[in-house]
Amino acid sequence: MKVRDIMTTDVSSCQPETNIADVAQTMWDRDCGTVPVVTREGRVIGMITDRDICIAVATKARTADRISVREVSAGNVYSCMPDDEVSVALETMKTRQVRRLPVVDEQGHLKGILSLNDIVLHADRKHNGVSPDKIAATLKAICEHRHLQVVPGAA
Repeated sequence: MKVRDIMTTDVSSCQPETNIADVAQTMWDRDCGTVPVVTREGRVIGMITDRDICIAVATKARTADRISVREVSAGNVYSCMPDDEVSVALETMKTRQVRRLPVVDEQGHLKGILSLNDIVLHADRKHNGVSPDKIAATLKAICEHRHLQVVPGAA
């Protein structure tokens, strides 16, 4: 199965200069937890999550309308293309520990988004190339802690 068969195409995006209050409103209105960050030309340059917004508001001592996406969005973008096999996108999610991938064309323009939810909801399709075991392994990899810090004196 191809990414184009199950991706979400009606995706909201934002630009680096957008304030995070506006992004939070978009997330609320669209019932989503991440928004792709794009250039004026529509090329994906980052992702911002609801977690990014919460941490920024709690740590920057400014209101959300005074914090730009540029200050808090993740700059490393892992993406897929509409003609990619879903199994390949799932492997990217697993190795990069992400639940969502922007779907882009050859020039990096946003075409949609593929989430782990999309894959799970379509897992019952025959010949989708994704087994329940692969989905479970991906979720396990995503959920593993990235940075385990040992605090001296903590027991």
